[in-house]
Amino acid sequence: MSIGEIACSYASMILYDDNIAITADKIAALVNAANVSVESYWPGLFVKLAEKRNIGDLIANVGSGGGGGAVMTAAAPGGAAASAAAPPAAEEKKEEKEESDDDMEGGMNIFGDDDDY
Repeated sequence: MSIGEIACSYASMILYDDNIAITADKIAALVNAANVSVESYWPGLFVKLAEKRNIGDLIANVGSGGGGGAVMTAAAPGGAAASAAAPPAAEEKKEEKEESDDDMEGGMNIFGDDDDY
């Protein structure tokens, strides 16, 4: 994300939060007041966005993202099944590690007696 996008995003949210109409001039004024220089097209793009989408909805759904859920669902169908399957996988890895530690002890016993080392 560029500085222009970030600055105009914040300016749009400020205007929305103060119930002020989101216009290119007002976005540009806020950005200039913050001593940030942006390309002249950014404020106009954010005005078009504000006309097509509700800024409040965008703010409320900022963490909902579109792609993450579909990947998780495709990998493990059903939310409960996926969460139930995760702990055994972790336990299996732990068991594998314990087994490999046992193998190491048997190979390192150079004294022949377990009590001597």
